[in-house]
Amino acid sequence: MRLVLISLLALAGCAASQAPDTAARAAFDPSYEGVETRLMDGDLVNFKVAMRGARNAEDVARYAECAAAQYTLIRGYGFARHVRTNVAQEAGIWSADAVYTISPALPRGLKTIDAEVTVADCAATGVPTI
Repeated sequence: MRLVLISLLALAGCAASQAPDTAARAAFDPSYEGVETRLMDGDLVNFKVAMRGARNAEDVARYAECAAAQYTLIRGYGFARHVRTNVAQEAGIWSADAVYTISPALPRGLKTIDAEVTVADCAATGVPTI
């Protein structure tokens, strides 16, 4: 009997700890406001994105990354490297100004992305690309 009670308490603890996470996911209802893309020089590309309903800066930076990945594929390349992202929020609108390099081969650096893998992940998580 004691083992059953301990098991039930453990399950109740798991359910309670999952409830806030589920509520947070349900409350996340982003509105993606668009992407502006500008080729700066050769393989250097600037992406400006805007969205409403972001939970934090990571959400809008992820939107920029998804745009960069799709643009990389459109240009016939397979990889991108993150250079920098500046994020701002004003009047409920989150914006990111991100710069990536694009290349046919895996570039040097720590912040590289495989464009095909990233675009597929963006589609699976509902983040639009270009």
